[in-house]
Amino acid sequence: MLSTRQLYRRIDMTAVGIDVGKASLDLAVNGQAAVTRYPNTRAGITKAVKRLRTLKATRIVVEATGGYEEALLEACCDGGLWIARVNPRQARDFARATGELAKTDAIDARLLALMADLFADRLRCHVALPLWQRELRSWLRRRSQVVMTLQAQKQQSAMAPSEVRKLVAGTIAALVREQAAIDAAIRTLVKEHATPAVQSSKGLGPVFQATVLALLPELGHLDRRQIAKLVGVAPMNRDSGQGSGKRRIRGGRSSVRVALYMATLAAVRWDPMMKAHYLQLRERGKLGKIALVACMRKLLGIVNARRRDELRAEGHAMV
Repeated sequence: MLSTRQLYRRIDMTAVGIDVGKASLDLAVNGQAAVTRYPNTRAGITKAVKRLRTLKATRIVVEATGGYEEALLEACCDGGLWIARVNPRQARDFARATGELAKTDAIDARLLALMADLFADRLRCHVALPLWQRELRSWLRRRSQVVMTLQAQKQQSAMAPSEVRKLVAGTIAALVREQAAIDAAIRTLVKEHATPAVQSSKGLGPVFQATVLALLPELGHLDRRQIAKLVGVAPMNRDSGQGSGKRRIRGGRSSVRVALYMATLAAVRWDPMMKAHYLQLRERGKLGKIALVACMRKLLGIVNARRRDELRAEGHAMV
């Protein structure tokens, strides 16, 4: 049963879903059949934001589309609009739950509008990142692309004849130089903005620091269970009736999880506390991978707690 307050809020609510593509934005208002399309350009986004203001949209939902939604998110935040970004898997699961098996841009926009209405109290408002975090995120994205391409080129070079290998060697050399330039830019930003919390343990190197700063802005704002679930290192229950299934980690932010995994590998080797925790888990019969995931969760919890303390101190200082 909805309370009177919730009922009035729903009556006053204007829920909007926007399906974001590379070339276009499809905007739907919950309860209306019409779907309006705008080009995914600066001019098109300006028109879409103007329409959202006219509608007095109270909840706007988009799904992550590999970065094509970021300009719209920033424009809505700059315009003071409430907007949330959801995982595409969650949006697809929601569509199946409604019985909608077809998929078009218009259908997706309407379903996102319905999600904005039904899950209004559960969605988290998107907060625009400062310019330096956006820049750091762009550098990390490019670094990932270069590292993957470099690995592929090295594998191809090993199987290529000598004539082709010379050409591949030039490509590899160019990629190595680019990665060095990217790493230098990342180090500059990390040095300027990293706090002691993300540098406080052995294993927390520049890549981990940059990843956390750019891709985990919630650090210090959530408790240890929430941050573990967000990153994807929290074991999920699989219980039903009298049966108790094996708990496994799933979901979360894969880029942050990979950086945390590498940091934990170093920490359990060089940090006395983390090493003792890992060995204790192994002595209790935990498998190596399970013990390592538990150490990832512990390391993340430590960094999160230290960052939380920093934020509290900064808040006291501002007061």
